[in-house]
Amino acid sequence: MRDIAWLIGKTLQTTFRSKKNILFYLFTPLVGIFISLVAYGGQSGEMTFGVVNHDDGPIANETITFLKGLDNIQITEIGEGSIKEKVTSGTMDGVITFNQGYSTSVLAGEPDHIELTSIKGESVTGFVKSYLYQYIDNLSTLGKVADGDLAMFNRMYSDYQQQDVQLKTTTVEDSSASKTMTLSALGFLIMIMMFSAANLSEIILAEKENRTYFRLLSTPITARKYILSNVIVNMMVMIIQAIITLVFLSYVFQIDLNIPLWKALLVMVIFSLISVGLSLVIVAFSNSRSASNALTNLIIMPTVMLSGCFWPVEVMPESVQKIAAFLPQRWTLDTLTKLQEGNTFGSLYLNILILFAFAAALFLVAIYKFSHNNDTKSFI
Repeated sequence: MRDIAWLIGKTLQTTFRSKKNILFYLFTPLVGIFISLVAYGGQSGEMTFGVVNHDDGPIANETITFLKGLDNIQITEIGEGSIKEKVTSGTMDGVITFNQGYSTSVLAGEPDHIELTSIKGESVTGFVKSYLYQYIDNLSTLGKVADGDLAMFNRMYSDYQQQDVQLKTTTVEDSSASKTMTLSALGFLIMIMMFSAANLSEIILAEKENRTYFRLLSTPITARKYILSNVIVNMMVMIIQAIITLVFLSYVFQIDLNIPLWKALLVMVIFSLISVGLSLVIVAFSNSRSASNALTNLIIMPTVMLSGCFWPVEVMPESVQKIAAFLPQRWTLDTLTKLQEGNTFGSLYLNILILFAFAAALFLVAIYKFSHNNDTKSFI
């Protein structure tokens, strides 16, 4: 234990040997918060939805009028060709499309031919769905009673509109912006943690190149203790980065995580194991620091982008989304999203097991490679 404690102190001294390193490891994660604030901080409580009307029937027109009458939602009629651009650019929170046959289907009592396009998930679209689908259900009920008779439907619909109904409304706080901002900041934290882990593990290669590693092994210090001390320091830095980010989000910038802080921290601690495991795999397959840097950039940046750390994974093609399902970053963000939706850790046991499986697999690959690497004098 004394040897490990000494190695941990030595690794910490090497890691934080300059102010530049201190700033990089401890305060770079805050960059993600600032980027998220710039990207999402200006969002207002009013949602903006586009409407594409291919049906142009009386019921479709009445539905659009109903939508325009809802509070906190701005409805704009747009063309078919601008749907993707409006949604992906963030100009609109979503687009509702009434396809040909919508009015007929509602009149028949079987509503169909309506689509809701959005990349912001249930936190944004749930409000619209709750009102719109209820309204359409009411219309379809009238359609069933009218048995397809448009004149009778119009009379009943007129009576329906004139009903004297008491409705009490309560304004609730819109949490969609804070959820999106939180996930964006944590997505940047994931990227920074992975690069930080790679840089810390690269110390192993640096000390091999300057022969420090081999001098250490000439003492009672073993390769296992050396690697273990590096892993411990790596985990310490990862956890500190996660704590700093979450504390600044919650208490400095007053952004609601929509998750208990300890739950978010626990997920990031599990991901830190994955980051350290991946960094050891990179080191194990690298013969020099330049090779390690190349592998780091080749692996981390593409997987971070594919997993949805920078933008919602829903904007990417379906084939790319299937690839994202094999990435630990995707499962980490998915776990955080489901926790925001109110799921418990118990109900997310599969996500947690998958994250631990990623970490275990990476550590096993690193151990195997180190133990069979004769060129680098076998770490383990």
